[in-house]
Amino acid sequence: MAYRICLIEGDGIGHEVIPAARRVLEATGLPLEFVEAEAGWETFERRGTSVPEETVEKILSCHATLFGAATSPTRKVPGFFGAIRYLRRRLDLYANVRPAKSRPVPGSRPGVDLIIVRENTEGLYVEQERRYLDVAIADAVISKKASERIARAALRIAEGRPRKTLHIAHKANVLPLTQGLFLDTVKEVAKDFPLVNVQDIIVDNCAMQLVMRPERFDVIVTTNLLGDILSDLAAGLVGGLGLAPSGNIGDTTAVFEPVHGSAPDIAGKGIANPTAAILSAAMMLDYLGEKEAAKRVEKAVDLVLERGPRTPDLGGDATTEAFTEAVVEALKNL
Repeated sequence: MAYRICLIEGDGIGHEVIPAARRVLEATGLPLEFVEAEAGWETFERRGTSVPEETVEKILSCHATLFGAATSPTRKVPGFFGAIRYLRRRLDLYANVRPAKSRPVPGSRPGVDLIIVRENTEGLYVEQERRYLDVAIADAVISKKASERIARAALRIAEGRPRKTLHIAHKANVLPLTQGLFLDTVKEVAKDFPLVNVQDIIVDNCAMQLVMRPERFDVIVTTNLLGDILSDLAAGLVGGLGLAPSGNIGDTTAVFEPVHGSAPDIAGKGIANPTAAILSAAMMLDYLGEKEAAKRVEKAVDLVLERGPRTPDLGGDATTEAFTEAVVEALKNL
């Protein structure tokens, strides 16, 4: 049986990094069938919606989706809603999974191998804001249901890793109702996972410890806004957003994406670093149960990052195509 993979290039360098990831996926030798769809700002400008209904239908018809990058305007545009945020809500992709792992590149801290699992549908990101003259108020929504399911997702990930350790990052000391509900719910669910060592940590301390001793962490679970911030911090420890993959995972489907933006300043120049897109593709393979293929892709990427060629953001002069071909060759030789 062939895996049906939906490919969405999106905007900017998405048009370069998704074809690169596809090239690597094809080199795995797995039975893959690719379905192309569109979403993002460019789609909105053409069609008046960032995510056409046929894109949603294509995603639901596939085993998994690989998304490139999406541009968001810096001004409020009537009728526009960010493509990834829309897909997270529409498809109920409640778990945002962000690995941060040491890579053989300058600036990457050694000994880091952690995953941040972020609740992806609630918190302050429900976008319920209102303003009364000089006062603005935003609602933060935390529910027991959403907290339970993200807890189970994070605990299952932790249970499958060697260290089997989960930190609950929270701010319940200041927000005892919302953050307290999240903390208490995760602890309650953790009783079903006796093999996992569960600890809670105030998010301020978590941020400091990530900077000072990132190797102590295995899996971190947290709420939407806190996870958004901590996961970018973690990416900075291991080389930056150009190397950071992610997955938006629900019960029936998943959308994987590099964390970086659409990078309009270099779009079309053929120098974008496809590492994050390729590693996101490896995450997708792992999600599909092709764990050995996922490990091979990750190893091939590390080999090329170590010995070159590297793209300009990593101090080299390789094009996107040259880097991709090097990964493909390394993959073939594994």
